[in-house]
Amino acid sequence: MPRTPARTSAPASPRRDPAGKRMTIDIGIDSKARAAIAAGLSRLLADTYTLYLTTHNFHWNVTGPMFNTLHAMFMAQYTELWNAVDPIAERIRSLGHTAPGSYAQFGRLASVPDAPAEPPKALEMVRILVAGHEAVARTARALFAAVDKAGDEPTADLLTQRLTVHEQQAWMLRSLLED
Repeated sequence: MPRTPARTSAPASPRRDPAGKRMTIDIGIDSKARAAIAAGLSRLLADTYTLYLTTHNFHWNVTGPMFNTLHAMFMAQYTELWNAVDPIAERIRSLGHTAPGSYAQFGRLASVPDAPAEPPKALEMVRILVAGHEAVARTARALFAAVDKAGDEPTADLLTQRLTVHEQQAWMLRSLLED
């Protein structure tokens, strides 16, 4: 049995069908562009999932006088993030690449840091989530040049949706930090 080389987050195309015949993807985006976009989307997926975990953690562990407000806000945010990971992963798959899905892969790919081991105070949670949403927005925005160059409208639409969410969430969270 031949040994399969270790895969990165975005394996090269073309793939083979069950009979071993090469399958090519011909969606109007060349394989190098699809690989670059899939790699960027893999980083976006990792950031989104990491921020989801942090937000859910904070939902469970928030305390203090803002408990009800933050508990509900964090639940709405982690639910939105949870619902975002599938379309990102499916876009990676549509481009002919494997979506990352392990904690190890996410840890290597994410720019968003993991949640602190000890839950911080409520307003520090808010600061951490502001930074997280801003980081995810930067990750999404960084991919636009490659997406535009490739004429990848579905990914551009996905990125626009994600940017709208993350920029709005960062603004709403920042508003809680004002005096």
